[in-house]
Amino acid sequence: QVQLVESGGGSVQAGGSLRLSCAASGYTGSQRCMGWFRQAPGKEREGVASIRTRDGVSDYSDSVKGRFTISRDNAENTLYLQLNSLTPEDTAMYYCAAGPLCGIGNIVKNTYWGQGTQVTVSS
Repeated sequence: QVQLVESGGGSVQAGGSLRLSCAASGYTGSQRCMGWFRQAPGKEREGVASIRTRDGVSDYSDSVKGRFTISRDNAENTLYLQLNSLTPEDTAMYYCAAGPLCGIGNIVKNTYWGQGTQVTVSS
C-alpha cells in the first residue's frame, strides 16, 4: 500500500506561482512512476506531469510545458510540482499519483492517488 498526501494548493492571481508537494509513504520503492494530474469542474482528468522514479525522466502536457516543473526528493519521499506563470485555465484540483504507468496519458490510470489539493487562479 502507498499513501499520498498533497499540500501547497491555494489561491493566486494570474502570473503567480505555487509549489505543490506530495508526501509518499508505504511501499513506495516499487512504484515505477509518479506524477500529477488535475481535474477542473465539468472537465475530464488531465495528466500534467510524470516522472520515472528510476532515472528522473519527466514528461509534461503541452498546456503546462515550460511553466510547470516536476521533481522528486528521494530521501524525503516527496514529489513536487512547481507551478509558474499561472493562468485561470490552471484552476483545478491537483492530484498526485503513483504506480507502474508513466507518461501524461497514463499517470491518471495508476493505482494510488492522493486526496487532492485545490489550485485557484484569478484574473
